[in-house]
Amino acid sequence: MLEKFFSKKLEFDVLPMEMAHCRAASVIHGERFSRGWSDGEFHDLLGQNTVSGFVALQSGLAPADGVGGFVLARTAAGEAEILSIGVNARMARQGLGWRLMRAALADVVARDATTVFLEVDETNAAARALYAKLGFQKVAERPAYYAGPDGKKTAAHVMRLDLNVSRPARSAKP
Repeated sequence: MLEKFFSKKLEFDVLPMEMAHCRAASVIHGERFSRGWSDGEFHDLLGQNTVSGFVALQSGLAPADGVGGFVLARTAAGEAEILSIGVNARMARQGLGWRLMRAALADVVARDATTVFLEVDETNAAARALYAKLGFQKVAERPAYYAGPDGKKTAAHVMRLDLNVSRPARSAKP
């Protein structure tokens, strides 16, 4: 209990995800989801021009080390989807999920998205609270979508965020 008083809070930089981060993201994904994605799957996704990502990198460490979390998003035709987000369990409750989501949201706005969707396991109260704090609202439910390690099925909540983006009107060409 006293370690709370004597431990230094780790500092993280949120940076664009690079191929060098795929292995670390895969490890975190495997810890947080019953069917983890391989580093090859991360590599393939990150190689798509519609996909962007960010990592929370512990300050002062090499790119492949010190990854505390990641987020991946896909943007197309004015809509974005958060493909996955994960924070290392040892680094939870330090605001990394919030910071990663804010970076992803700013990025999808820059990519002209006006709406963002995501899916979250109904049993993941911490993630649902984060998304609600960011303004996401539940718009649908997919029953028995996720399967836990024990085989128990849980629903996915489909959540949506409408981005209040004001863009200058495009003028018609003469």
